[in-house]
Amino acid sequence: MIHLTSIEKGPSFPQEGIFPYNVPVIARLEKVRFESSVTFLVGENGSGKSTFLEALATAVRLPTVGAEEAGSDPSLATVRQLSRHLRLAWTKRTGRGFYLRAEDFFGFAKRIAQMQAELQTEMANVDAEYEGRSDFAKSMAKMAYSGQLAAIEESYGDGLDARSHGEAFLALFQARFVPDGLYLLDEPEAPLSPLRQVGMLALLKEMVARDAQFIIATHSPILMAFPGATILNFDQSPPQPVPWESLEHVSVTRGFLNDPQLYLNHL
Repeated sequence: MIHLTSIEKGPSFPQEGIFPYNVPVIARLEKVRFESSVTFLVGENGSGKSTFLEALATAVRLPTVGAEEAGSDPSLATVRQLSRHLRLAWTKRTGRGFYLRAEDFFGFAKRIAQMQAELQTEMANVDAEYEGRSDFAKSMAKMAYSGQLAAIEESYGDGLDARSHGEAFLALFQARFVPDGLYLLDEPEAPLSPLRQVGMLALLKEMVARDAQFIIATHSPILMAFPGATILNFDQSPPQPVPWESLEHVSVTRGFLNDPQLYLNHL
């Protein structure tokens, strides 16, 4: 399902020549339409796709998978101002989903581990405070803490920081992807091996069948091969749809795999 159908400049959009308004794709922003359940944002580093996704995330106001929420993260202060000048169009607004930048994942894993440690400390405090009282009284006093711990363990098992980076990423997606959600993901392929990227495709297919929508900034030809996805090229301003077969990411990867020595001779 397509929840968010488009984003465009509002009437109060500033004409300032400072970041982020001087990023070409932002300065020339018109209406960007989302016409598929999965939309990929592609382009070279510095093309503006991450800035665009950050502005979209702050405008949509979804929860953030990171050390801080998008509404308070200092690194997003400038795009929060930008987001106030954007207009969004919806078929059905959803509060489900999240925004993820790959580099923020360690902060999120640390945050989950800290929550677990604090809950365990609170339970230990209950044992000390209720010393000499019945087990029933202790269990009632611990109920709120034990319930939260159980929910974390059900979602993340023995902890995201107890797994490899790629395993933890997939565990997060499996735990947090829910039907009818909107997911904004910035380079989710970063910690994933090629095989796990194929596993990510299977997760996307499962969730799209359950009315989820994804907008993903990526460099991965594997992810961009998702059937029926729209690929927007941010090397053009405004971004334009482009077929998978004509992407530079695809042609360079294919060329390198077919003849690595041809590329290595230029090193």
